[in-house]
Amino acid sequence: MKHFLVVICCLHFGFLFSQENKDREEAILEAKQFVATGNDVLVQDGNFPKAEGEYRKAIAKNPASTTAKYNLANAYYTSEKYDEATQRYADAVKVATSKSEKHKAFHNQGNTFMEQKKYKEAVEAYKNALRNNTRDEETRYNLALAKKMLEEEEKKNDQNKDDDGQDEDQNKDQQDNKDQKEGDDKEEKKGDEGDKENEEDKKDGENKDGEDKEEEKKDEGDEEKDDKGDAKDDKKDPKDDQKDGEGTPQDQKPQQVQGQLSPQQVKSLLEAMNNEEKKVQDKINAQKAQGSKVKTDKDW
Repeated sequence: MKHFLVVICCLHFGFLFSQENKDREEAILEAKQFVATGNDVLVQDGNFPKAEGEYRKAIAKNPASTTAKYNLANAYYTSEKYDEATQRYADAVKVATSKSEKHKAFHNQGNTFMEQKKYKEAVEAYKNALRNNTRDEETRYNLALAKKMLEEEEKKNDQNKDDDGQDEDQNKDQQDNKDQKEGDDKEEKKGDEGDKENEEDKKDGENKDGEDKEEEKKDEGDEEKDDKGDAKDDKKDPKDDQKDGEGTPQDQKPQQVQGQLSPQQVKSLLEAMNNEEKKVQDKINAQKAQGSKVKTDKDW
């Protein structure tokens, strides 16, 4: 009985395994048909949307189909959808089972990077392609071209960097010169303002000195006038004093008597006159020695 059950189980598992293989074979076959249809509509009609749909159906039926993913990547590349193409080529590499399939996927991925001017990535893709097929001269040529383009790009970037540095230095120098000029202009303006203020102060000082000189001259004129007036009064003729009766020494002479004066009277009179004249002269000399008369009161 037990042997009978074992036989039934083996038959059952064998049937399931056979059915699974049959389903897998049918899926692979359907995937190939979808790929073929996609190729036809893309090549003959140039109908990318329909071809894309057929390739996607093939991938859904058989995710391990390298051909479906590779052809879909080629369709994206032809339609200049380079980002999608790059990703699909990477997917094809993952499921590829032979070096030939990997070589083709890496080679076309390098071409996609070249179209995007991603020369560094292109160099790596072509290197991977050559690792899987060292005899492919087309891949070798593309690798050399990608290296050359990368070197030129790096050289150009370095030149641009140097130019940017020079421009930055030049801009900095220009800014420094501008700042220096502005500083000089400010100093010059400040100096001009200072000179103007000094000139105005000097002018005000000259005007003030002129006014002081005019005032001093006026004061000297007034003092000179006063001095002249005093001198005039001092030089007044004794005869005028005698005539005015202001108490001069002549007022003290004795009354004239009838007859001729005695010699003693004439001598005394002459001495008195000489003494009075000497006092007047001494007074004039004393005033000259003292200088100009100082004005002590202001006229209101």
